[in-house]
Amino acid sequence: MTIPPNAFFHVSPADLKSLHRRLRSAVLPEQSPGEDWSRGIPTRVLQRLIERWAGDYDWRAHERLLNREAHDSYRSAIGPLHYVQRSGDEAKLPLLAIHGWPYSYAQLLPLADALNGEHTVILPSLPGFAHSPASTQPFSARRIAEALHSLMVDHLGHHRYIVYGEDMGAPVADWIAGLYPGPVAGILASHPSYSAQARPGVLLTQDERAFLRQARDPLESGYAHQQGTRPDTLAVALLDSPVGLLAWLAEKVAAWSDGGHASEFGGLSDDAVLDLVSLYWHTRSIGTSFRSYAEPSDFDDHPLVAAPASILINTHERGYPRSLAEKSYTGIRAFQRLERGGHFTAWENPAEIATAIRQHAQCVT
Repeated sequence: MTIPPNAFFHVSPADLKSLHRRLRSAVLPEQSPGEDWSRGIPTRVLQRLIERWAGDYDWRAHERLLNREAHDSYRSAIGPLHYVQRSGDEAKLPLLAIHGWPYSYAQLLPLADALNGEHTVILPSLPGFAHSPASTQPFSARRIAEALHSLMVDHLGHHRYIVYGEDMGAPVADWIAGLYPGPVAGILASHPSYSAQARPGVLLTQDERAFLRQARDPLESGYAHQQGTRPDTLAVALLDSPVGLLAWLAEKVAAWSDGGHASEFGGLSDDAVLDLVSLYWHTRSIGTSFRSYAEPSDFDDHPLVAAPASILINTHERGYPRSLAEKSYTGIRAFQRLERGGHFTAWENPAEIATAIRQHAQCVT
């Protein structure tokens, strides 16, 4: 197969053949007794995904999509950072949108599509994810925030912009908005801050404490403990086994998407899940992505955010109290509970997030 001219990212036919061989020789466990998903991903779901991945799933179509984007890399104080810039109306505020785990910049492309050229959109890859190599320094929300602000202002020349982040990209966005209230014209938070729980002198209400206890559900925290305490051991298994990687990531997509396990992947298709897993597999980045769990100590340490804020509560955190947001964001312009969109909010519900961005941009311009 001829490599397309100017291809940013190309998986060789030999690598695809090796992947398919591994998938077809997979050894699966017997299904544990109990309710579906109660012990992890059901064998029936995993088998369906394996057959699709090894069969009719079209990686080349997704590869072409990634290669159509304007890819680049920025060398920052923490090392090279990959980013995509989708150009839009220069008269409108640009948007910096930051992904989390277990996904990538590619799952925010539907948000850029939904904005339809109205705003320039910049989608960086966090260190250790997809096309950004891991930093030689520990993963730190503050250091990444400083690097991304420099990307926006010093490298790309966007001296005033809006920031949006999800999952661990959310505390990075909070740090950016907290450190740079002048250049940051606003922050949209669909994964709003938990920093009040760590802020000295802050008294939490009973409702706020109850929400934070619920958010630490032990049934959903085992993965984080493993990734945060023994990341290299886990990485050995997942880097060597595409089926293991598929099970690990697909279970999280099912658990955290709108509707949870009962809806399998919410409104996301099997191919959308395989797009995500394939990018992790082909970039060999699952192990380096775990550093975002094992190393950071500053996710809840960001300054109070004075930049104008729109708080969009995703369905995965329905009970997040407005009073908790007010302890971290001092300039709330809007507070909304979304009807659709779980943990992967902009991937699942790009149209509504795009609408919120437009509305926020109008009120801060």
